[in-house]
Amino acid sequence: MTRRTDWAASDIKELKEAGRYVPIRTIESPQGAWVKIEGKKYLNMCSNNYLGLANHPEVKKAAVSAIEAYGVGAGAVRSIAGTDTVHINLEKKIAEFKHMESSLVFQGGLLANAGAIPVLVGKDDVVFSEELNHASIIDGVRLSSARRVVFRHMDMDDLRTKMKESRHEGKKALIITDGVFSMDGDIAPLDEITEIGEEFDAMVYVDDAHGEGVLGKNGRGIVDHFGLSSRVDVEMGTFSKALGSMGGFVAGNADLIDLMKQRARPFLFSSGLNPGDAAAVLRSIEIMSEDDSLLRKLWSNSDRLKKGLQEAGYNTGSSKTPITPVIIGDEKKTLELSSTLFREHALFASPIVFPTVAKGVARIRLMPSAVHSENDIETSIDAFRKAGRALKVL
Repeated sequence: MTRRTDWAASDIKELKEAGRYVPIRTIESPQGAWVKIEGKKYLNMCSNNYLGLANHPEVKKAAVSAIEAYGVGAGAVRSIAGTDTVHINLEKKIAEFKHMESSLVFQGGLLANAGAIPVLVGKDDVVFSEELNHASIIDGVRLSSARRVVFRHMDMDDLRTKMKESRHEGKKALIITDGVFSMDGDIAPLDEITEIGEEFDAMVYVDDAHGEGVLGKNGRGIVDHFGLSSRVDVEMGTFSKALGSMGGFVAGNADLIDLMKQRARPFLFSSGLNPGDAAAVLRSIEIMSEDDSLLRKLWSNSDRLKKGLQEAGYNTGSSKTPITPVIIGDEKKTLELSSTLFREHALFASPIVFPTVAKGVARIRLMPSAVHSENDIETSIDAFRKAGRALKVL
């Protein structure tokens, strides 16, 4: 019997033949340095759990306490009956932590971008968007109906040229960039971007999903890293990486955040963040504020991992953050390396191929964590060395 969706099988076959079909592993344990997959323990080197807070006992305790106090779900959209005390307390804590006037919590980072960007700009405005911005930024700009002008990656001369050419085409203008680029680990020159924004009367918006808990004092992020808290208009971040839970936020001045409560669609049309998640994030921020030992351990592990892989002969790109790309190039070889590491070395490291990255720069992206031991890092380096030699990618 022919089905109208039989074309999907053909597409899957093409992905497999091209070396772009990525297997999805199922985790059977909490996130940590080691995880259980298919009943066996694997060294986990591809989680975004930078600080190990996803399974931190105090964070778990905070989530359980909130569930006991508020239940498992918000029960409604925030604007009707879904705002709990824990949401308000979290938004106050975020604003304090970020040195911003106010903040608004969303159900995810993608939804934060999809909700906030169309509030800031519309069809009569223009957005200057970094070439390698995250897909959620691209989607948010499309939803806004604003004219999009793309400037080259990390190229401030190109941004300035594009501003001169196109700033006049919008009543309002917005420069938007990732803070830390998730595939390469490089850091946006936010200080220069902010100066250009001020020069051309353009708002500045930074998506700092991978800077949270990684950059700045106690992990406050890229805005703090550059000392720009009074000059960047909107800082967006997620709770699903260094903060160990789920959700997202935007922070800015009080009037702007108040307007988002009236107009941001994910806020208005989807139930509020679950109370347990909100409480977990709140406790994670408190832990980060009180002590930077997890942050220091993260960077120590990151530095050792990069050095060891480079000494083994791998190309780790130009990362300036714990994100550690092991760039292989060929997609089939990348999948084969990932599979060999998994099968023969009990190392879990997922491949990244097109369309997540451009063709020809396929890689395995390693994500060291504060909960990895020194031995875990050395084990990873050794596994990559042995697998790389066996497969002749070194």
